[in-house]
Amino acid sequence: MSSPTLSIAPVDQVTFHNSLVDELRGEVAPNKLPRQVPGYHYSRIDPTPVRDPHLLAWADDLAAYLGLSCPSERGPAVDALAGNLVTDSMKPFAARYGGHQFGNWAGQLGDGRAISLGEVKATDGSNWEIQLKGAGPTPYSRRADGRAVLRSSLREFLCSEAMHYLGVPTTRALSLVATGDEVVRDMFYDGNARPEPGAIVARVAPTFVRFGSFQILTSLGEIDNLRTLADYIIRQYYPELGAPSPEVYLRWFEEVSRRTAVMVAHWMSVGFVHGVMNTDNMSILGLTIDYGPYGWLEPYDPDWTPNTTDFGSRRYAFGQQTNVALWNLFQLARTLTPLVTTDVQELNKGLDVYRTTLAETQQYMMLRKLGLTAQNGDEDRALLDSLTDALAETQVDMTIFFRQLSHAAYRLLSATDHAIQPLFDELWSAASYPELGTEQEALQHWFGRYAARLRQETVGAEAVRDDMLGVNPKYVLRNYLAQQAIEAAETGDVSVLNRLMDVLKTPYAEQPEHDDLAAKRPAWASTKPGCATLSCSS
Repeated sequence: MSSPTLSIAPVDQVTFHNSLVDELRGEVAPNKLPRQVPGYHYSRIDPTPVRDPHLLAWADDLAAYLGLSCPSERGPAVDALAGNLVTDSMKPFAARYGGHQFGNWAGQLGDGRAISLGEVKATDGSNWEIQLKGAGPTPYSRRADGRAVLRSSLREFLCSEAMHYLGVPTTRALSLVATGDEVVRDMFYDGNARPEPGAIVARVAPTFVRFGSFQILTSLGEIDNLRTLADYIIRQYYPELGAPSPEVYLRWFEEVSRRTAVMVAHWMSVGFVHGVMNTDNMSILGLTIDYGPYGWLEPYDPDWTPNTTDFGSRRYAFGQQTNVALWNLFQLARTLTPLVTTDVQELNKGLDVYRTTLAETQQYMMLRKLGLTAQNGDEDRALLDSLTDALAETQVDMTIFFRQLSHAAYRLLSATDHAIQPLFDELWSAASYPELGTEQEALQHWFGRYAARLRQETVGAEAVRDDMLGVNPKYVLRNYLAQQAIEAAETGDVSVLNRLMDVLKTPYAEQPEHDDLAAKRPAWASTKPGCATLSCSS
């Protein structure tokens, strides 16, 4: 059966569908004042108009898939993407959810600055929700203003798309719109609040339902609402599991656990650090969601977190992400116990699925990053373990190390043993940070073991190199690159943003004319705000 073909139209002229609003229990918000909203899944609420919406950036590939045409800088389509225009088929809403934040139950949270317009049908017939982040206050805004600044919106726009092109399960971003308004923010919560340019990012996903969407319902004894939400998610997004039932709820939790494991394994493979893995930031579809104080591992440090709010405990550091995801899944399992009429211990199978899937996926991905395909069992596991130890000890640049290793592997397969040292010296020179030290013994020893193991491969050198280059990106969205794009955009120059976006669409290609975007983090960026660390403020 061929996929349906849809005409390309501006976003203000497409027909929106509203399955979540139509099938779940919601209220029509009487006003935009913050309050508790018991008994509902969402609140119907319109975005708050902005002064001068104008388009800054547009995701062409995603738009084509959604059947949307690129709008002009100003006009009705941009008005819709800024929340100034609500069309007849839209049913805007803010979702209600709770969550554990930094390990502590926070109660009701909800979409405090995100308002979903509804769903559009993509060219393959699937439905995708469009959500405006920074669209104004909702009943869930608590003490905030419901707005977002340009710096955080640009970062979310770029990273959503960059992660997609890396092959990481993720939500997407369609547009970045400047609002013409200023938003006051205290970037590091240090008493230095200042006005910043405002912006709205239109982010896209099949659904933005998250672990916390279920948690808030169980925590308040809203079991009917819990079951209704679970049934909706299974019917809409997990139909292959069958009609909802206690047995299907168990299989569904196992699948959520599997998808979460695959997502986190992808993060670890490319050095992505989410920065704020609260349960309300965990997608029920296993997608990377809510790009806030994220970062990319540059010097390899398992204890590194980009989030200044997390400096005390480093709960969400790079090396903790696999454990935190498991903890979050455990909280979801506890939430789902009212739906399971058999032994609730059966939910533990989902946690086992996470552990097994994570271990298998991580090993598979790491072996591919090393160009190893033959099965050597314990030897390979030991090689991988010693690599992570060596990387942590030497703190080389993760992205550059694996990219350079891809080229070194090609030469190793045709080199004699005496060529190993020059190849390692080249690798070290490219990937090390001299300011962090010159101790290289552990990594050098590992490289010798790797060279011997690599020569056990039976495939050709070119095949090994090409496969490694296909999984070891040359370009990732380093924080200092995003910061440069932000600073330029704040002056009205979006050329830096556009160039970065174009390069990140093909992160595994050499693109030698853009080598500067693959460079190590400059020394000046190690302490500059926005380049090394960020806060949750946006």
